[in-house]
Amino acid sequence: MNDPQDPGPPDGTAPAIVRQMRSGEVAEAERIMRIAFGTFLGFPDPALFGGDSDVVGSRFRADPSRAFALEQNGNLIGSNLVSRWGSFGFFGPVSIDPSHWGQGLAPMLVERAVTALDGAGCRHTGLYTFAQSPKHHALYERFGFFPRYLTPLLARPVPAAATGQTDVRFTRYGTLSGTMKAGTLQGCRELTDAIDEGLDVSCEIEAVANLGLGETLLLHDDVGLASFAVCHYGPATEAGSGNCYVKFAAVRGGPTAPQRLNALLAAVEFHAASVGATVVLAGVNTARSEAYTTIKLRGYVAQVVGVAMQRPLAEGFNRRGVFILDDWR
Repeated sequence: MNDPQDPGPPDGTAPAIVRQMRSGEVAEAERIMRIAFGTFLGFPDPALFGGDSDVVGSRFRADPSRAFALEQNGNLIGSNLVSRWGSFGFFGPVSIDPSHWGQGLAPMLVERAVTALDGAGCRHTGLYTFAQSPKHHALYERFGFFPRYLTPLLARPVPAAATGQTDVRFTRYGTLSGTMKAGTLQGCRELTDAIDEGLDVSCEIEAVANLGLGETLLLHDDVGLASFAVCHYGPATEAGSGNCYVKFAAVRGGPTAPQRLNALLAAVEFHAASVGATVVLAGVNTARSEAYTTIKLRGYVAQVVGVAMQRPLAEGFNRRGVFILDDWR
């Protein structure tokens, strides 16, 4: 949301700094993020962007060490949050108070995120940004990110049938014993590692469980773990009231993977209904063409479309044959 060609702050303004975010700044960082995105997207009241979801807060609580604040003249004016999924990492939302746009500050937040990801040993990094904004593309291209495939966030009203019985058998991670949780996390790691070496979202599973953000659903078959979905739902999560948001889902590949994805989505829809959600949200990169086709055929409709930018210029797990749902927002 800043002009990457801008030479810097105006005369008389103290230099901005990027540092680790403090817990007492989370609410203000969330407010600035809403104002920034709401302004860019043309909301009549920018503060209403995102409803009662809480992206900054939930990500900060999950890993405060990778939440960064932009400060100028002693005031918080922006933020960026880094997420690491094993060998893969991404960052965002990058947000700056609109009163400070045009001062060349956004690259500072991006540089700090890239440094953190490189320091964590991520071999593949990415981000989600506005597909229609050359300014954003140019900003991230300065740091080696390349725009790849579109990533729509899709939605489907919870089907009326989901409020009844379901033939899909699934397990809720939150109901497992400590020993079973440890084994389940290992099974999830093995499933994602088979898709892309080192990919590991156990941090998301544990954050959802420990912070009360939602639930992780697990489906097994005769082979073992067939699929899982990490879901947020309700206010003060990344979903917001009335929504069940699939933060990440993975399905074991192979010829019958579309059927496994359908079964997983049926479980998500059933669980969403059980907790009072009326809409299921899920993102998928269109390079995963079979997964994208499967979710579209199930009746999910794109609500927002962004573009995934990746570094280095490589497929990673955005490729045909991969059945993963996520969106890197």
